[in-house]
Amino acid sequence: MKITGKALKYGDHVNTDVIIPGAYLSLTDPKELAKHCMEGIDPDFPKKIKAGDIVVGGVNFGCGSSREHAPMALKGCGVGAVVAKSFAAIFYRNAINIGLPLIECPEAVGETDEGDILEIDMDLEVLKNVTKGKSYRIPSLPDSIKDILNLGGLIEYVKNLKGRA
Repeated sequence: MKITGKALKYGDHVNTDVIIPGAYLSLTDPKELAKHCMEGIDPDFPKKIKAGDIVVGGVNFGCGSSREHAPMALKGCGVGAVVAKSFAAIFYRNAINIGLPLIECPEAVGETDEGDILEIDMDLEVLKNVTKGKSYRIPSLPDSIKDILNLGGLIEYVKNLKGRA
């Protein structure tokens, strides 16, 4: 799986309340959630994001409440992946479950600027900052997580398993 997009950069401790404020938790349609994505930190985010763009964050990205709406809103906007120094555990699991790739790569985060073009090759385990001509190794994921991401989320993964039974 390859993901290429422009970096939209944020700082440390981006919590789920700023990714999708609590006022929108009654929404379940990712496209409706997307209209309010990052509203608590960057109200123009839905206008700036293009399909495949990559959100870059600092430490503890996705901290706060365990709302599944946060990764759903990001994916609904067309975010191709999130690259951060580290992720809150429940956000990480929720993102994988809906098929949103998360990459921990502190070195790349530190050397990426807003607007840089990033290319992620999940199979080769490489993140490239095309703008700066730098490459970074990214952590290897278990095959089961790669399969979940490749199929677009846990529901499709389980359907695929049932089809093999």
